[in-house]
Amino acid sequence: MTLPLSGLLVVSLEQAVAAPTCTCRMADAGARVIKIERPEGDFARGYDSLVHGESAYFVWLNRGKESVVLDLERSDDKALLAAMLAKADVFVQNLKPGAIGKLGFPIAELRKKHPGLICCSISGYGESGPYAKRKAYDLLVQADSGLASVTGGPEGPARVGVSVTDVATGMNAYEAILEALIARGKTGEGAEISVSLFDAMADWMTVPLLQTEGGQPPKRLGLAHPSISPYGVFKTRDGVDILISIQNDREWRILASKVMGDEALAADPGFATNVARVRNREKTDGRVAASFAATDAKDLIDRLLAADIAFAPVNDPAGLARHPHLRRIAVETPSGPVSYPAPAPIRSGEPRRYGPVPALGAHTEKVRAEFMRGTARGGTS
Repeated sequence: MTLPLSGLLVVSLEQAVAAPTCTCRMADAGARVIKIERPEGDFARGYDSLVHGESAYFVWLNRGKESVVLDLERSDDKALLAAMLAKADVFVQNLKPGAIGKLGFPIAELRKKHPGLICCSISGYGESGPYAKRKAYDLLVQADSGLASVTGGPEGPARVGVSVTDVATGMNAYEAILEALIARGKTGEGAEISVSLFDAMADWMTVPLLQTEGGQPPKRLGLAHPSISPYGVFKTRDGVDILISIQNDREWRILASKVMGDEALAADPGFATNVARVRNREKTDGRVAASFAATDAKDLIDRLLAADIAFAPVNDPAGLARHPHLRRIAVETPSGPVSYPAPAPIRSGEPRRYGPVPALGAHTEKVRAEFMRGTARGGTS
């Protein structure tokens, strides 16, 4: 089966998480992705060695790519990159703003030279503005965007436990490139795209920002929701933490009457609306907590299922590994196969196969021979 991006060539001068997230999705969709690495390799290769010697981050985000090692201080390696870009459909890079130009590949010049090329630059704060020259990484932007201030508990802010800033930015870049490919199909023109970590998180922080500007800044509540009650964790009689989510007033009445067995509470006007329940959060959560604390987990789960109330246990990564709903894919790495969670989209009738994770520089000589063929005779192919 022909994949949606089959036939497209993506050249990516990338490292870490954000840009590799973007190009990983492109490789999954059938694009040929040539990953340009420094002689020492993408530094994400060294984040850990927990996947039989490979980095967990690297094996997650670099399947299906070709690894080419270039030293862009060398003229022959610059010539190879130029030859690849002359044939590329998409160029992704996440060097510090201005660095790609200093290496001899300013984006504006690339766009003039190759009108159909789609260039996507990923950075901490974008290509312009007061912070454009600053280095930035995931946790720094979690702090600077205010995300950390709404994460954690009353005792203090916290990091989101995964690289949410990088992943969000990579997915933003992916969707922007897909839009540009659609537009190019209509006009023949490429595009110049800039995506920043800060903008990605500022966008996600819209609701807390609007709440703050409206006079009610959100509070850190740990595993609870600042705008909805009850929506949080409650402990059963046998010590199991169960998180429930009540999304509307009808569900509250069902929870109170069918799960908690308290018809009076279900009819109490003091708890009838979400606004009232949030205003009386301590009492609301206290009533739920008392009811759950008198019930064993199995019985409570049976009642929640029967009442169609959304709930979940508070899992950890070991629990995820055993989760009955977890889908996995198998990917080859230089040190052996690894199994990990499958990408979220499920396409009917279109099973995907996922390419191997490349060893550092595994494709350098093959790509050099392919793109530099004929240069010794004074020309390029």
